[in-house]
Amino acid sequence: MSFCYTRSYRGPLRAVILDWAGTTLDFGCMAPAVVFMGVFRQQGVPITMEQARIPMGAHKRTHIQQITQLDEVRQAWIRAHGSPPTESDVDRMFREFVPMQISCLADYADLVPGCLDALAAFRRQGLLIGSTTGYTGEMMEILLKEAAARGYAPDASVCSTQVPQGRPAPWMCLQNAMDLGVYPMEALVKVGDTIPDILEGLNAGMWTVGLAVSGNEMGIPLEEWQALPSDMAEARRAHAIERLAMAGAHYVVDSIADVPPLVGRINERLARGERP
Repeated sequence: MSFCYTRSYRGPLRAVILDWAGTTLDFGCMAPAVVFMGVFRQQGVPITMEQARIPMGAHKRTHIQQITQLDEVRQAWIRAHGSPPTESDVDRMFREFVPMQISCLADYADLVPGCLDALAAFRRQGLLIGSTTGYTGEMMEILLKEAAARGYAPDASVCSTQVPQGRPAPWMCLQNAMDLGVYPMEALVKVGDTIPDILEGLNAGMWTVGLAVSGNEMGIPLEEWQALPSDMAEARRAHAIERLAMAGAHYVVDSIADVPPLVGRINERLARGERP
């Protein structure tokens, strides 16, 4: 053939896929971080908050495994146990992690400021609301109940244990699209606070928005963020923005409260025939 024709979606966004901790609730993404620290402390290998956060966004077992692969943690493990951490060690720690995480999830379930207003704006903009998470199904049962009590109930929710592989693989986003009945994938936008969130959305062929302040990249509770000196707050914010942008996020804002205005901007790009 002498010609090749390419389809171009020119319609608006139809759905937004949201992360959970650090995005819609749990400002600072504290719940998983403190439990990861507790799990390693029980093994006689204390880790820092920064080390606990490095793999954030992944399936929780994968997260534990990736922490054990950090050089400083691996060396500390060898000093404590006489040999490197094994898959059996990871399995044991994950088994210990699950009840510890479940026991404290409700304590970190308050919605991020501006979340409900943003959700209402998404509804007015005609968007369905889906969600993805590195939490397991039994953890999400708790969070869905807690979120509903606070006024948030997504139209679809998929966790990493429901698909062949969690982030950065696209399967949770694709399952959301199927559950919501929405396509093509450029009609969806993924919003999250971690680099795996951004990679998940990009791998699914979606627009992506990173959240620099409310989640893992900033990594502090709301009260601590508000108490930071302005120069320190801006420096940390700029660092978080750079990391999420370098991961490929189409847009980076402070929190979910800043996302609704981006919908119109993405719709303009779609109308011009642009794709993620």
